[in-house]
Amino acid sequence: MATMEYAKQVRAAFPELEAIDDGQLRDQVVEAWVLGLERGGWRTIQDIPYAWNIHEVDNVEHVRGTTKIALESAAIQRDFHSADPDEDVLIGACLLHDVGKCYEYVDFVDESLVDPDPTYCSEEIPHSISGYALAHEVGCPLAVQRAIPHFLGEVPTRTLEAELVKSANSASSNAITQATMGITLKEWVDQYSQTTG
Repeated sequence: MATMEYAKQVRAAFPELEAIDDGQLRDQVVEAWVLGLERGGWRTIQDIPYAWNIHEVDNVEHVRGTTKIALESAAIQRDFHSADPDEDVLIGACLLHDVGKCYEYVDFVDESLVDPDPTYCSEEIPHSISGYALAHEVGCPLAVQRAIPHFLGEVPTRTLEAELVKSANSASSNAITQATMGITLKEWVDQYSQTTG
């Protein structure tokens, strides 16, 4: 599929992009998704599942949910606690926190949907690490890159924005796993996680 078509899909899937003031960051977020989609061989951005074993919800819904939760939390931090999270960093990192699923989840989707590039695609690298690599490759600011790895211990010094991404990711994930499987995120991780053991 053409790069331009992927870029249209990304912009349509994530209206939250328009809330990023920095046009360069907005373009970098789109570019990272386009690279992931191209290398993963995905036909559409909606084909990427939320989790390797949960296909009722797509990754777009989860990424948007995470972004919305993080922005609401940031507003409370600003209004109630007088904190000052950087919204461009927050939105950029939220929108990219699961871009690595373009690489990690290709083996868990019907083969007719994907033609992955084996140079990049594998379940061996957790999606938060490959997502960080994509953000780095397209030149996202370091503050955005640092907020993408959302598993404990992946980044030694956590920023306010990184903590917002992590907690919003957990909140969205808890809602999805409960709604689709009737279990908590912790139960899902204990039972199914490929990165713990």
